[in-house]
Amino acid sequence: MDIVTQIILPLILAFIMFSMGLSLVVDDFKRVAKFPKAFIIGALLQIVSLPLIAFLITKAWVATTDVNPAFAVGMIIIAACPGGVTSNLYTHLSKGDTALSISLTAIISILSVFTIPLIVNLGYGVFMGSENGSPLPVAKTIFGIFCITTVPVVIGMIIKAKKSEFADWLEPKARMLATIFFVLIILAAVLKRWGTLVDNFSLIGPTVLFLNLATIALAIIVSKLAKVNKAQEIAITFECGLQNGTLAIMIAATFLKNELMMLPGGLYSLLMFITGGLYFFVLRSMNKKVMS
Repeated sequence: MDIVTQIILPLILAFIMFSMGLSLVVDDFKRVAKFPKAFIIGALLQIVSLPLIAFLITKAWVATTDVNPAFAVGMIIIAACPGGVTSNLYTHLSKGDTALSISLTAIISILSVFTIPLIVNLGYGVFMGSENGSPLPVAKTIFGIFCITTVPVVIGMIIKAKKSEFADWLEPKARMLATIFFVLIILAAVLKRWGTLVDNFSLIGPTVLFLNLATIALAIIVSKLAKVNKAQEIAITFECGLQNGTLAIMIAATFLKNELMMLPGGLYSLLMFITGGLYFFVLRSMNKKVMS
């Protein structure tokens, strides 16, 4: 058994989700009911639009290039994943609606327990061939993702509710450590298959970047058409553009046991820091102009 993919990686993901739980209170979920429009838009973009865009882009990619089917499935895996703690940080720094961002991350993470097996199995069937069967047993995968993502969030919320001062002290430290773990996991996944990535970068890189930019652009356009306020638009955009790369890598490496499928998710996670950072600087520049 590979101790890294079977034990260490799930534990790190669980800790990342636990750190998010430390910042959550029940009111975060009640707030969704009070201001449903922005949440529904963000949720539909993540659960429906992102996987759909990924399927369309990947289908065109496979049809026009000689791409390894494992890379195609990797694209669907990252698109099936919810936003991560990084989206909450970027939203906060950009003066977006942090409460909406956290609510979207938490609730979509819980829903992804059920949506990920369905989306990934569909992608596997389309790009690897239906004769290979369903690689993710639905019930077993739901239970596994539930234990690694939902349970740690709930534990963090319980600590927040019972020991609020301790949680407030622990949360920034845990979040910083979680961010470090996230970056290390992404780098480790990319470096482990560095040779393969270099050989295929011209094939994978532009497609992964296009998926990320298309998702960000759609989030901005839909938010403006729906006339949500600017803070909500920022939260929705970061939620749709910054996915949980650690979860994508774990699904590929731990559940599917296919390291090639890790590469699109790992590369996407690196590129989203750049595109997210550029969006952040554009927002900051716009704020300066408004204030001047």
